Amino acid sequence: MRNNQPSYLQNTDFITFSIYLALVAIGGIFVYSVDIQQSAPPDGLADFLLHTLAGKQVIWIGISLMAMSFILFVVDDKVWQVFAYLFYALGIIGLVAVLFFGKTINGATSWFSIGGSTFQPSELAKFGTCLAIASYLGHWSVDMRHARQFLIVSVFFMVPVVLVLLQPDAGSALVFLSFFIVLFREGLSPLLYVIGFVSAATFVVSILFPSTSVVAGLAWIVSLLYILQEKNNLPRWLLGLTVLGIAIVWLFQNEQVWIALALALTGVLLLSWRQYTHFRAHLIPVMLSGFVLTAGLAVGSSYVFNNVLKPHQQQRIDVWLRPAEAKKRNKDSVMNLENSMLAIGAGGLTGRGLFSGRMTQGRWVPEQDTDFIFCTIGEEQGFIGSAAVVILYLLLLLRIVMIAERQRVAFNRIYAYGVAGILFVHFIVNIGMTIGLLPIIGIPLPFVSKGGSSLLGFTIMMAVLLKLDRHRGRAKKGPLGV
Repeated sequence: MRNNQPSYLQNTDFITFSIYLALVAIGGIFVYSVDIQQSAPPDGLADFLLHTLAGKQVIWIGISLMAMSFILFVVDDKVWQVFAYLFYALGIIGLVAVLFFGKTINGATSWFSIGGSTFQPSELAKFGTCLAIASYLGHWSVDMRHARQFLIVSVFFMVPVVLVLLQPDAGSALVFLSFFIVLFREGLSPLLYVIGFVSAATFVVSILFPSTSVVAGLAWIVSLLYILQEKNNLPRWLLGLTVLGIAIVWLFQNEQVWIALALALTGVLLLSWRQYTHFRAHLIPVMLSGFVLTAGLAVGSSYVFNNVLKPHQQQRIDVWLRPAEAKKRNKDSVMNLENSMLAIGAGGLTGRGLFSGRMTQGRWVPEQDTDFIFCTIGEEQGFIGSAAVVILYLLLLLRIVMIAERQRVAFNRIYAYGVAGILFVHFIVNIGMTIGLLPIIGIPLPFVSKGGSSLLGFTIMMAVLLKLDRHRGRAKKGPLGV
């Protein structure tokens, strides 16, 4: 009897799978490029596989492809939702265990050492957290407009954030915050994201400028918002605000800081009182509360940066925001960033050629095969090669979003957005830090950077995504979607 059921191969998203294979192949090539001049010539295939960085990466590529095949052709698609919380629990156990039994590398106790190889449990913890959040949010009764349910979901990814920070590994901890992308898609209020953006901007500005200047600037902005509500004599009010701003700036330049700050705050209080008695009284408490909280955040951020953060943490932020100041205190502090940018710039339009990067082979940039592997691509393949890699990532992210939106089961959709968020943060932060747009925090480029646990973790996430997508036509049958 003829079987009319479509085969698994017909349902597989080969576009996504092909992009995955292309990125893995690119990673293997450029890990080999870094390693070829930095290791002794191998004595045969066995010596290459067991005693060179490129050989070990080839082994991990093989393991990852076998794991993907096993998930695609053997494991039932229902397993991932039914046992989502179990995978999450195993990830948390791994994060706790590594604090006691892990190996310390570069000051972070983030790896297990197994038979001469290292394994980072946070990579699989991302996968487990993605499953758990998808399982919880995929339940029919969850509504992100309720604060209680938002707090419950937040616990899912804040627990691993705290455990990873204890290692300490700020880069991996940052990745878990990518789940806010999922929450936005599932209905979390955009106001929270506006608050988060303002808070981040305030933190950056409070490091670049004295906190008193930031508070005075905020006071001027609030005053401007008040004045723009005026219906009568608007030019007169704007002229008065301009004079006030000039006076504040002049006082700051003449080191009369507290007089300028007092003048700015007095202007805010007087305008608040007038607005309260004349216009839109219900907005005044909100605007004042926002001003007080933002000003407090500015002062607190400045205090934390100068008194709480450790010197090496301050140095990383200074290298990002104030490289000239960082170089005055420590000439070597910005060397990694400068060499990274020089390596990318040296590639020009078409690059120096595969296996021909001078800075790559000369070890001018540390961690060239992991955190800074994009420098190798930039130097050897130039702008065209770098742009091609960036386009591949953008196409992969776009494809994952398309996969997410065509799912009929909420669990599948939410899981797909979780994968997209994790990949997006890795992609943006890794490339951003190599070109100086973001601080250097140490985070791998997905599928490309050397690292077995990273490659395996990302591969498992992609394999489960493709597996779930095969059954996208299956209608949801119950609260769990199975």
